[in-house]
Order: sequence, then C-alpha cells, then structure tokens
Amino acid sequence: MSASRDRQLATLPGRPALIVVDVQRDFAEPDRIAGYEPDLGAVAAAVEGTAEAVRAARAAGVPVIWVELGSDPAHPWRASDWFQGIEPQDNPCVAGTEGAEWYGVTPEPGEIRVVKRGYSGFVGTDLEQKLMVLGTGWVAVCGLTTECCVAATVVDAFQRDYPVLVPRDAVAAYDPAVNEAALHQLELTAAVLTDNAELAGLFKGAAA
Repeated sequence: MSASRDRQLATLPGRPALIVVDVQRDFAEPDRIAGYEPDLGAVAAAVEGTAEAVRAARAAGVPVIWVELGSDPAHPWRASDWFQGIEPQDNPCVAGTEGAEWYGVTPEPGEIRVVKRGYSGFVGTDLEQKLMVLGTGWVAVCGLTTECCVAATVVDAFQRDYPVLVPRDAVAAYDPAVNEAALHQLELTAAVLTDNAELAGLFKGAAA
C-alpha cells in the first residue's frame, strides 16, 4: 500500500454511503445478457460481491442507496437510441417490466431508491440531494457495468466533491479486459480501488 493511498483512506471525511448501480435482470441475468457474450462468471461474482458490500454496509449502519435504470419509452433518450440503433421500447430495464427488477440483491424497506434514465445516477435525479440530507462525506460505488453506469456515477460523485471508493470485487464488465481498463481509468482520475474486506473495515471504522 502506497503512502498516498494510506493517507487517502486515513482521511476519508465523515459518514459513508454505499451506492449500488444497476444490478438488474436485464444487465445481470444470464439468459438476458447472452447476446453480449459476457463472462458470466465475472458478472455472477460481481453480483455476489455487491451483495457482500450491501451486507457489510447494513451491518455497520451505513446507508445503502439503490440506483436503478428505469427506461421510459414515452420519454426516450434519443442519443442512446441513435448510438445503439434501437427503438425506445427495446431499451433495457423499461420501468415496470421484469427486466428492470433487481437481480441477486434486493433493497430493504426504507432504503433509498433512485431511478435514472441514463448512465449516471446523478443526472436528472435527486441523488445528490439525498446524499446531502444523509450528511454523506464519502461514497463507495458498486454494481454493473464498470465501464458504463458505474464509471459515470463514480465520476459524477467525484465531481460533486465526494471521495469515492470502488470495491473491485463488486463490479464487472461483460469483458474482463474492459473491466480492468475501466478500473485503471477510474483509479487514475476519480477513485481509490479497494475490495470488500477492506471496505467492510472502513464502514465499521466510520460507524465507531
């Protein structure tokens, strides 16, 4: 562990929150993502890693915030549809459908849920306000997929002045090489990489 990383972890400010991103059926269930030819083992490991992070947060009294895609064909994200060459009704995680349901992890009653329409959990939502009300000092972000919605949420949290940790055993991309590249990019620009064991200790320390 470098002296710089030691300093970063020792000076995390205030109370943490755990942000869980897009661990939904359309992004994680094997039959639904087969067309992407994903590394199913890596996705399954990230789902279990996310569940582990959630358990650690709850045990330490750390708020868990569930950020989920809720595509709305009546209000399409035109740039995304253009980029992918699809119709609005063919988007993943259409609000109210089975594909938008959480997969392998489930919010508990009373935990905060934030529905987004694009990549970042902060764009067009009240996530920032909810973090402020909680008195959040820093965040950990986990979920799917590393290079897309996780990265967008991490960078936006960082730009809103939140130190960010990413547990590398609780995120995945469909291609492991893409996952490693995304983690490297985040480590260079916006986040400290960690793992669930270390994160659980940080959660406990923050609660002490």
